[in-house]
Amino acid sequence: MKRIYSSSTSSGNPGLLWQTWLILVVAAVFSVGSYLIASVVTYKIGFPLDDSWIFQTYARNLALRGEWAFLPGQPSGGSTAPLWSALLSLGFRIHLAPYAWTYFVGGLALLVLAVEAEFAMRQQVKNYRGVIPWAGLLMIFEWHMAWSSVSGMETLLHGLLVLIVLVALSRKPVPWAFVGILAGLSVWVRPDGATLLGPVLFAAVFGEKSWGNRIRATVSALVGFGTLFVIYLLFNLLLAGTVLPTTFYAKQAEYISWQLRPLTGRIGELALQFLAGPALVLLPGFVLATVQAVRRKEWGRISAVMWIAGYLCLYLLRLPAYQHGRYIMPAMPIFFFLGLIGFYNALRPPVRTRVVRLIKSAWAISIFVFCAGFWLMGARYYSEDVRFIESEMVDTADWVAKNIPSDKLLAVHDIGAMGYFGNHSMVDLAGLISPDVIPFIRDEDRIAIYLDEKQVDYLVAFPDWYTFLASDLKPVFTTGAPYAPALGGTNMTVYQWPGP
Repeated sequence: MKRIYSSSTSSGNPGLLWQTWLILVVAAVFSVGSYLIASVVTYKIGFPLDDSWIFQTYARNLALRGEWAFLPGQPSGGSTAPLWSALLSLGFRIHLAPYAWTYFVGGLALLVLAVEAEFAMRQQVKNYRGVIPWAGLLMIFEWHMAWSSVSGMETLLHGLLVLIVLVALSRKPVPWAFVGILAGLSVWVRPDGATLLGPVLFAAVFGEKSWGNRIRATVSALVGFGTLFVIYLLFNLLLAGTVLPTTFYAKQAEYISWQLRPLTGRIGELALQFLAGPALVLLPGFVLATVQAVRRKEWGRISAVMWIAGYLCLYLLRLPAYQHGRYIMPAMPIFFFLGLIGFYNALRPPVRTRVVRLIKSAWAISIFVFCAGFWLMGARYYSEDVRFIESEMVDTADWVAKNIPSDKLLAVHDIGAMGYFGNHSMVDLAGLISPDVIPFIRDEDRIAIYLDEKQVDYLVAFPDWYTFLASDLKPVFTTGAPYAPALGGTNMTVYQWPGP
């Protein structure tokens, strides 16, 4: 078999052949393009989440007005991912926003993720060779990753940073300042990036051989991480008066009832979302890689396994694994990577038993089948998600912008599209830009009093989200689209708020 090594880098690590690069580039373009085509054929171009429009609104105001604000002139900390919003703002500067630039950045993140996984596999697995970049292709065609690349969300960028940091902990020597800086940078993508400091310090203490090296590694990592982390805390403090984005606190309050549900049910939901795809057949490989790492005292990989477990437990306790498990998607790339390592290590020992050979062949084929099958299903999921957002949130925002005077005050639960396509002042019932709502975010009696105090003119929400608030109100608009009711939900509705 022709080896992939065409040259060596200055550090002695192999480079990738141009054929391998070409395969990954073509595959990434094909995967991203296919999902977008599926969206257009099913309904139209768009984003699968209303939160995507929140990032676009912050990005537009940053690019065109120089403000970190959702509503012009009102600085706020409602963007969970400042770095992602800043990247998206470039699209408005070059007139490729909101769609083309966002899809390009997402597709680029998908390609870089694939390249990082491919290069790391060739470094760490001796029997992994050949022109075909199987590890990179898995990342590109794994449906969660493909969905994320065209979602307009920061999810894939966060997963990429997680993979780079945790893979770097297995390299010799470990670039401690580099991983510290990247861990600190990840916090600017999602606050939970701070959890990466745990495995970094664990690997520094247990992976280095002497106390002098341990101290130097720890200090280097802490300085790199701490510099960016402190700036991040100050950034939020100046914007919203809290050290973390208001989104962080709002989500905790909104899903407090979910946190009280039986733990077994929550575990089942998380496992279903996380393992829906090739992850299920890579699970044995992940277990094998973990066992091997423990036996060999490979502290970098052990720290990665510990981080995955801790990260999933964190979300198991705090937030639901809904919307295809988008909150836990950043843990998937490193899980796939370790699963592939275990898979290839299991293939390496030559066997003469026919049954064992058949089992290994079936395992390899099942990874391909699961990846391809779920990738096709993911395209359908993505197009249906876009259709839902476009037919409910975007159509409502468009109607409001055209039919309600701009001086009217709106109370809105899903503010993304409403903020991007409209020009109204808003009270955010989800608490992202109206943090004073957070203490009573699910208390409809208190919300009603609050809306009266704010002298709100209209309420915009799904009726099943606020059954008490909407029960006696007069609807002035409802989307009437058949897609939400087909899913068991209701249509977004605009109500005239009667006042006190």
